[in-house]
Amino acid sequence: MYFEWKDSYSVNVAEIDKQHRKMFEIGGRISDLVLANDGYDHYDEIMSILQELTEYTVYHFDFEEKLMEQHGYKDLDSHKFEHIFLTKKISKLQGKDIDTDQKNATVDLIAFVSDWIAGHILQTDMKYKDHFNSVGIK
Repeated sequence: MYFEWKDSYSVNVAEIDKQHRKMFEIGGRISDLVLANDGYDHYDEIMSILQELTEYTVYHFDFEEKLMEQHGYKDLDSHKFEHIFLTKKISKLQGKDIDTDQKNATVDLIAFVSDWIAGHILQTDMKYKDHFNSVGIK
């Protein structure tokens, strides 16, 4: 599976790790669509995953930001900026003609989730790990 959770991805905050695992699960379903390469019309599946990904993105970012505010995380503003960037990125995906170019749409979705994992979780989110742990959040 292309999206497989590893312990090294943990930010050592149980609820956030759970939410991040959900992103991996969504990414895995997108990957399965790409790998299927079966010639079938997957428009409804793609749109369902895109809708779920969009809603989950909003939910997760809101959860993280509230936790950061509650516990005085010093890099909240820059973290919020990255969330805005990722939210705009997913909005662009929603604006594409997915029905006529399903293959590229799924590849774009995989790229989005991969960027989120590699760029945001493994770099930006890791920065708050020590802060949250130091205030007793695990």
